[in-house]
Formats: sequence, structure tokens, C-alpha cells
Amino acid sequence: MTPEAELAAPSGAPQTKRATVVIVSFNRAAQLKQLLAGLGESHQIIVVDNGSTDGALDLEALYPAARFIRLPRNFGLTKALNLGVRAADAELVLLLHDDVRIAGDAVGLLADAMESRPDAGAVCPLLTTATGEPAPQVRSLPTPALPDPSLKPATADTAECISIAAMMVRGSFLRAMRYFDESYGAYGSELDLCWQLQHAQKKILILRDVRATHDASPSPVKPEKLAGDRVAGTATFLGKRHGMVAGVLYRLKKGLAGLFTFRFSVAAGAFSGTKIDGTS
Repeated sequence: MTPEAELAAPSGAPQTKRATVVIVSFNRAAQLKQLLAGLGESHQIIVVDNGSTDGALDLEALYPAARFIRLPRNFGLTKALNLGVRAADAELVLLLHDDVRIAGDAVGLLADAMESRPDAGAVCPLLTTATGEPAPQVRSLPTPALPDPSLKPATADTAECISIAAMMVRGSFLRAMRYFDESYGAYGSELDLCWQLQHAQKKILILRDVRATHDASPSPVKPEKLAGDRVAGTATFLGKRHGMVAGVLYRLKKGLAGLFTFRFSVAAGAFSGTKIDGTS
């Protein structure tokens, strides 16, 4: 808000925060508590809880400034992100995983970069491990020739595709792309967002002097469910962005490999598109 607008606003009128932080959380009460404590109250905070059963919702009483959106079960990252983004009041939206720790001041630095760089479609802090080493954060977008690129630590100031564990974007861009495609479950929404940013010729910036710690603890979701969801998400992305044949071929390859190795969650993700919440 400009100084002129502040003077014109009624003294008792609530003012929109500069940035909204959208956190998707599932059964990580301890990590979520650390994250909320570090963020402070300088920004609007929305926590979308994906059906946690570990007491995470008790944190609502400790952090009354944060808004908690409760879901009855784990519907996956994509649906939860859409709920959080639609509830955001600010134009700048920081998407965060619950196992990331970032200070409120660092969120302000990300907002500074977004406001000063019209060529930027997204800005991200440098993710580090607990010991300060760069954490896996960037990858190439999947192609039929390389459908499963791995995450690697960032070595440059821009990226083709970046983990959505910590990414600030403009709400107007998310609205223009009609939010996230809920054909994706837990995996794939970041691929689609990065593809759309590239297609719009917007840069994804990594601010190497702005740090966030990414906890490397295992996901509370069963590995076989995550593996199946990842296959389903990759197949969906390839089908959307590289043609139906690319998606079908990937499904066949992964599905048959899943059957032969008795990884039936992977086969279900490939053949029926089963996502993390069990739907297709």
C-alpha cells in the first residue's frame, strides 16, 4: 500500500498484508510449529491442513494470527494449494511446504525482488540443509526422452523448473492460469506452473543471498503412495505438454515395470492415474 493510500484509509480499517504465505501441511506438527514461529506476523499466513492426525491443528490456538483451513483427509498438494491461493488477500503469494523454515524478513526480501523485477514470474530462496549446504531444489522439466529428471542443488541464479517447497509467485498469474490443474495429486503441479512461467517468458529467480532451510526428514505419506502419485503426475504432464502418445508410452513403461517388480501402487498410478488420495 502506498503512503497516500495509507493516509486515505480509515484509521480502523484493516490493511492487506504485503504477501500471503500459503503452507500445505500433513502430519508434521513439530516442523510446522518451527515454521510458524520463524515467520512471525508480518505477512498473512494461511495453513491448509491435509487431514493431519498428529495434533497439528492444536497449533491454531498458539498462532491466532494464522488462518487454518482444515481438510478431512489428505487430498494431495494440488487441491490444498488451490484452496490456500484462493483465500490469499495479497498479490504476492509464497508457496511453502511445512518442512521448510524461513524467516519473515526473508519473505520480505523475496517480495522486494518480485516488485523490482517485472521479468520475474517467480522468486525463490536458496534451499539449504540444516548444516547450510545447498539442498536439492532445481530440475529440468520432464520430456519424453528424460521423463524423470532428479532434483539437484541450485548452481545458478535462474532455473527451468524448481521445487514448489518455497516459491513466490504473483496471484494474478495463478488466476490467469486458472489455478493449479487438479488432475495432479501431490506431484506435478510445480511442473505445470514452471512450464507456464517458461511459456509466458517469465524468469524463475533464485536469490542466493536469501536462505531457507529444508528439512530432509521422510514424508509422513507412505513411499509407495508417493511413487504411484509421482508416476500419475508425470504421465499427466507429459500428456498435456508433449502430446497424448508421450503420456501413454510413459504409462505403459512405468506400469509394466511396476507389475513385474510387484510395485502395485506404481502400476495403479500408471494405468489408472491413481493419485495420493486414491482417486483417479
